[in-house]
Amino acid sequence: MRRPHGDQRTRRRIVDAATGLFAARGFKGVTIRAICRDARANVAAVNYHFGDKRGLYTEVIQSAAGLMLEATDAAKRAGEGQPPAGQLAAYIRVHAESIFAASEKPRKMSALQQLIHRELHDPTPGMPAIIERIFRPRFDYLRGVIAALLDAPPDDARVVRSALGIHSLVISFRPNVIFDRLRGKVPGAFDLEAVIAHVTAFSLAGLRAYRADVPVPPPVRSATVRPRRARASRSAVRRSISRTPGRSAPADPL
Repeated sequence: MRRPHGDQRTRRRIVDAATGLFAARGFKGVTIRAICRDARANVAAVNYHFGDKRGLYTEVIQSAAGLMLEATDAAKRAGEGQPPAGQLAAYIRVHAESIFAASEKPRKMSALQQLIHRELHDPTPGMPAIIERIFRPRFDYLRGVIAALLDAPPDDARVVRSALGIHSLVISFRPNVIFDRLRGKVPGAFDLEAVIAHVTAFSLAGLRAYRADVPVPPPVRSATVRPRRARASRSAVRRSISRTPGRSAPADPL
């Protein structure tokens, strides 16, 4: 039996309200009553549409998964018929465009992104669905592309690290406060096309080095600071500040 349009509008309001509240407070920190208050809905509507709070949370997770899977599917379509390097370039372009577009409608996307971020750090029983529906399809595809570029199996350690590193590099250019301040100081460096070109060139160059088996220099060891000296240093800083009332803050490095 089809539900009336009014029921569907109520359902949509409940999901939207729940998305924002779950993202801000987590599953345990949100009550059905608070969700229904924000959604201007009767408490019974949650049971009617979703069964209970767990069912509603599952619906919110599925909505987040659907939006993120759209980008994965778009990347696959953009790379169809292209060689592996073109597939990687298409993957980077589609996800960069998706991230930049999300910054233009931050309210909904930021709530969904915050929800996923919260799940990664404080997982609920909904985490397996996030892994299987969002992350596994995305990284299985990306690992396949990188495996072809490196002529290595998808479970090769270099392939796995490269997939995580390249996707993280794309995400690192997500517009934010620091991003905006740097943009003003280096005009054009953080425009969408410049970011896509940089990440693509940087990623392909790194993969070429892997394939050519370019030796990686060992990490430089930093000088070890003795704990006693570190404590004395912090004390000296505190004394210095206390002797100079009204001292101005250090210059903003950005």
